[in-house]
Amino acid sequence: MEQNHNMLRGISENGGIVFYGVDSTEMVREMERLHKTSAVTTAALGRLLTAASMMGIMLKSTQDSITVQIKGGGPAGRLLAVSDGTGNVKGYVEHPIVELPSREDGHLNVGAAVGKDGTLDVIRDLGLREPYVGQVPLTTGEIAEDITTYFAISEQIPTVCALGVLVDTDLSVRCAGGFIVQLLPGATEREIDHLEKNIKAMPSVTTMLEEGKSVQDMLSMALDGFQPDILDSYHVCYRCDCSMARVAKMLHSLGKKEVEKLRDEDPIAEVNCQFCDKVYRVDLNDLLEKWPSCDEKMPQEKS
Repeated sequence: MEQNHNMLRGISENGGIVFYGVDSTEMVREMERLHKTSAVTTAALGRLLTAASMMGIMLKSTQDSITVQIKGGGPAGRLLAVSDGTGNVKGYVEHPIVELPSREDGHLNVGAAVGKDGTLDVIRDLGLREPYVGQVPLTTGEIAEDITTYFAISEQIPTVCALGVLVDTDLSVRCAGGFIVQLLPGATEREIDHLEKNIKAMPSVTTMLEEGKSVQDMLSMALDGFQPDILDSYHVCYRCDCSMARVAKMLHSLGKKEVEKLRDEDPIAEVNCQFCDKVYRVDLNDLLEKWPSCDEKMPQEKS
């Protein structure tokens, strides 16, 4: 695994088990810097971004994208993570500041912040006319278990997902990461038992990262006895792809009458990117002057 690569995809020698693992520390630090999240929301959105990044690597084309959304009814509100086909992610949490007492075991109470009265939605944009949408009810709101449930129900793939974000007392992110292990058809009962024992014996993701273990070490531990090979390694990060062109396209999609109405209220529109907090100032008179001759709504670009 190359020095600056923080994500890998591995497979057991017989091809029956696939492993995805990522050290998402830098990614989650960047998210916390942009969104100024409280400890429990850093952990919640950090876990979702970590999972979405690995799910992005699972996409067949680098042009595809995947959106993972959680609406659990908790005080954090809606959580959203979007990954491109190379595992780079951007995310959003409706209420970035949530203060809750820790759980009895001392861990941040992510489940209470997210809530479990709702759904996990996975939207895959594969360049087709309609995106593929999968939805499952939330099981715990702790995110890793909900991702596991999604794969089991919606994709029918037996999956283990482990995610962790360790937030320091000063709200900085000490470490973050995760792994997803999936069984492909044909795995024997013996292999399944062996894999379960391996994963049960592993410490938490944040404990492993705190001890200086790498993603490759996680692969070796999870697939101990399966002679795993590394298929690919990647560098993934938090990356927002907003631009003035995308903002103009979004405004066009509202239709000319709506933009004229906005212009009459204020000729300069301020549009805030929910993923990176960048502010775009758009001169609506200028936009209307250059409006396409056909007065139809332009198709809206998908995020």
